[in-house]
Amino acid sequence: MKSFRPPIGLNTKKVDYILVYHYKKSSAGRTLTRRSQHNDAGARSTKQDPLPGKSLQMEMGESEPHADCHEDDKRFRREEYEGNLVEAGLELEHDEDTKIHGVGFVKIHAPWNVLCREAEFLKLKMPTKKMYQINQTHGLLKKINSVIQKITEPIQPKVAEHKPQTVKRLSYPFSREKQHLETSRKHDEVRLSSLETVNNHYVFIFQGITSLLANGVYSAAYPLHDVSDLGMHFPRLLSDTKQSLICNEWASYGVFYKYQPIDLVRKYFGEKIGLYFAWLGVYTQMLIPASIVGIIVFLYGCATVDENIPSMEMCDERNNITMCPLCDRTCSYWKMSSACATARASHLFDNPATVFFSVFMALWAATFMEHWKRKQMRLNYRWDLTGFEEEEAHPRAEYEAKVLEKSLRKEHKHKETDKEKLTWKDRFPAYLTNFVGIIFMVGLTFAIVFGVIIYRISTAAALAISATPSGRSSVRVTVTATAVIINLVVIIFLDEVYGCIARWLTQIEVPKTDKNFEERLIFKAFLLKFVNAYTPIFYVAFFKGRFVGRPGDYVYIFHSFRMEECAPGGCLMELCIQLSIIMLGKQLIQNNLFEIGIPKMKKFIRYMKLKRRRSLDHEEHMKKKQRYEVDYNLEPFSGLTPEYMEMIIQFGFVTLFVASFPLAPLFALLNNIIEIRLDAKKFVTELRRPVAVRAKDIGIWYNILRGIGKLAVIINAFVISFTSDFIPRLVYLYMYSENGTMHGFVNHTLSSFNVSDFQAGTAPNDPMELVLFCRYKDYREPPWSENKYDISKDFWAVLAARLAFVIVFQNLVMFMSDFVDWIIPDIPKDISQQIHKEKVLMVEVFMREEQGKLQMLETWKDKDKKKGENCNNHSPRLSLSHSGSLSSCHSYPVDV
Repeated sequence: MKSFRPPIGLNTKKVDYILVYHYKKSSAGRTLTRRSQHNDAGARSTKQDPLPGKSLQMEMGESEPHADCHEDDKRFRREEYEGNLVEAGLELEHDEDTKIHGVGFVKIHAPWNVLCREAEFLKLKMPTKKMYQINQTHGLLKKINSVIQKITEPIQPKVAEHKPQTVKRLSYPFSREKQHLETSRKHDEVRLSSLETVNNHYVFIFQGITSLLANGVYSAAYPLHDVSDLGMHFPRLLSDTKQSLICNEWASYGVFYKYQPIDLVRKYFGEKIGLYFAWLGVYTQMLIPASIVGIIVFLYGCATVDENIPSMEMCDERNNITMCPLCDRTCSYWKMSSACATARASHLFDNPATVFFSVFMALWAATFMEHWKRKQMRLNYRWDLTGFEEEEAHPRAEYEAKVLEKSLRKEHKHKETDKEKLTWKDRFPAYLTNFVGIIFMVGLTFAIVFGVIIYRISTAAALAISATPSGRSSVRVTVTATAVIINLVVIIFLDEVYGCIARWLTQIEVPKTDKNFEERLIFKAFLLKFVNAYTPIFYVAFFKGRFVGRPGDYVYIFHSFRMEECAPGGCLMELCIQLSIIMLGKQLIQNNLFEIGIPKMKKFIRYMKLKRRRSLDHEEHMKKKQRYEVDYNLEPFSGLTPEYMEMIIQFGFVTLFVASFPLAPLFALLNNIIEIRLDAKKFVTELRRPVAVRAKDIGIWYNILRGIGKLAVIINAFVISFTSDFIPRLVYLYMYSENGTMHGFVNHTLSSFNVSDFQAGTAPNDPMELVLFCRYKDYREPPWSENKYDISKDFWAVLAARLAFVIVFQNLVMFMSDFVDWIIPDIPKDISQQIHKEKVLMVEVFMREEQGKLQMLETWKDKDKKKGENCNNHSPRLSLSHSGSLSSCHSYPVDV
């Protein structure tokens, strides 16, 4: 078998990874230059010094001041770690002659044999010479697909990877023994795919780098962005074609209307980030039909607002309905017609179409999840991840340190133990701290919401003192808007705080692997941020106006503040305002301005610091800035958790309370169109190149999405039933209406109160007119009844109808969602056929290879037999024995 050699010489070497560390410069201010290159065998060679006739060791000894013990320890740990990298076969080169003051760089190159070894270790699938036809559609489907391709051609990215493929190469886990099966272009492909083994994979070569970064031994570790001219000792092997394509066809606002080149994103950033952007693209596409239906529902409300009888009755001043005061003493009686605008606006979102939209969105969520599973399976097939299984990850450095500490304690107590590991007893203090911490944070959120409620009540009472009728009519809007803005500011602030707390709580747990750490961090952060974002909305939807009592017997907070009531048209309009401001505010401020503004501000601060340092050192200022210095000034990549989190919270806004805000999908769609390109530009221009990680799914986020989808069905059922007036209207229409219309519905929902029954000191101080009876929204007996002010039978009829609707709606929609889940297969039929076809073809390839080996062996046996017959007894012999061993037959060599 011929040995495989890369077609490109390794005299031009690619910098696969950069390690950054801080060092102390000499007292004379001169830059210490140290360049050492390690070959595959681990030998070190030193380059010429800046000063002629002096070696590196002499220069260090004469010019470098004596460092303290801490710096010596860091230097020792760096040398030990880098020695391990050299032993692993990597080539290292140091560079401290940079424009950044006191910062040194270690450039790492992975030779070809290391890439091959690690590709084989990780079982990376590589394309072979064997090609096969991908199943193509025929007949009508082929024509339909052709028409769709022509229509969508303007919105397709102009990259080769995005074009539909008719043939595919058979892929097989890389093996150095079977390189003859692979394509002749193997060098570049293996190098690109095997970057995971060097600059994009921690398990083997860069194991322990996390703890070294945490302890300050290194200040940064990252792969370089792909550009052609780096101006370094190891020039780049790749051209800038890939990055220019990414910038032009992906990380640009000008291509917002195009599909993403997901295959190119995956090649540049790895499968995990590729899957995130693929998921975000599918989610954004699925928001298009949801937005269209939401707009139709909203337009239906606009078209029927003048035909809505309840709002017309509320706006009719001839009814002259006098309502009870909204607060004690300072508030006076008011006319229901003053709430006309609120009643008309409520119909835009509280109409029969919203029920249909809630059912539609529940089915939409189920369809979205199934569509993503199928898309994910197609990507796994295209990216050769169908047989990929995550191996057991190496324990984190923090976990191993904790285990070592435990074993040392037991050795000190003279106890012999087996291999140590952390048990629940070891983690109990951390678990208790997590439990108490999360309960405290949730309680803090509730306390802040309660504080905002006090603000609403007190502000409403203060504004109600206004003598102008316009001021009194705008009290609800003013209080609601200001309270929502306060909630928004608090939510944005606590989001950042809760993110840090969730990370700290996860760190003290000391999870064993990085995957465990990430999953626990995600769960805690999501729980805290979910409670933080939705608690104010839950209050308005399900608690506001439920526990106010009645005139003459109100419920008070601290014996001073009366619980606030819903408007005559219900709390749904206020819920809509609350939801829209929080959703749009989070998207505009937290997700977009923060993502743009904060990185720009940090970059500007770093630039000013570097500019100040350069002004002090003219020699550094004159140096040419290297590529790895440019990347060092970028923001470090902090993971995909923040990116997923903001989209998951948005998904909750779109699905959980969609019955109150049908335009939520539209605003989410507009935000995501910008978000995709914003994230793309951030990954390419603002962040250091992330460490690529292989993954075949989006992990725990999928389970969170499914949970939100199930919860959305229940919440929308309660919103329609208890927050909106949909059920009371149906009950009135079919049980109490005299003519089968909605005339008289408003009067039916109002109860009467005799103003003489006010408690002492709670009646209005300065009533505008003489009033004997006032009205309030509730189902209670009138004051002339024997059981005055008791809950009436109408209340129980409406409550029974509401509970029945919740049960029917929830079970019906859940069944329909499960039916959608069942009827749509997780794996597309054509993909399952292709996977089966690949397995069959792979068996054929290896069967042919084995047959070829057997034929070659038989040929050798026949040749040996004929040569043996022609040999005389005195001639040297070379024969192939039955055991397969070779013996001497001829004096000339035989090429086996």
